[in-house]
Amino acid sequence: MNIPESAPLPNETRVWDPVVRIFHWSLVAAFTIAWLTGEEESRLHEFAGYVVIGLVLIRVVWGFVGTKYARFRDFVYRPSTVLAYARDILAGKSKRHLGHNPLGGMMVIALLLSLLAASVTGLALPDAKEGTGPFAAITASTSVTAPAVISKAVADDDDEGAEEAWKELHEFFANLSLLLVALHIAGVIVGSLVHRENLVRAMFTGRKPV
Repeated sequence: MNIPESAPLPNETRVWDPVVRIFHWSLVAAFTIAWLTGEEESRLHEFAGYVVIGLVLIRVVWGFVGTKYARFRDFVYRPSTVLAYARDILAGKSKRHLGHNPLGGMMVIALLLSLLAASVTGLALPDAKEGTGPFAAITASTSVTAPAVISKAVADDDDEGAEEAWKELHEFFANLSLLLVALHIAGVIVGSLVHRENLVRAMFTGRKPV
């Protein structure tokens, strides 16, 4: 599925289509808003969570029907390939990829899963507190869905225990997402320096040097 764009410069080629770029920067904005309003039980925080879920679902669909470099099959590699690429990075001999490199592809999947988990557990919190809503049936069985290693409150049968367990799950995935974002930024910086290309600019323009 191709989306019309202006022609690239002679020494450039199209890599990131408009859907990927809009998704990327919209997700940056939504996660930033969600993080900054995380200490408040605000409508804005809740809305940001819904936006993140919507964006992640769109990206998953686009990962199957989108353009070449947007598809999962282009950047999801075997663990052995990811480890080999990591060793090459450390040795200073990593191969350049027009799309996501093996580590970058792994980061995309990890971020999508972590952000989706953070958003869903956050939206389940009101249902755990009130016992109603679309997530009520799930939050009622916290002892099954919440790992005990994350929260001792899962052993409680009362509503407060369930609410506390889901709150800790939400905070766990939110903090994990922030850590992954930091690693992603570090990877972008390293990739830009190693291969002498501006990866941030490429996510704005959609183009990379040939």
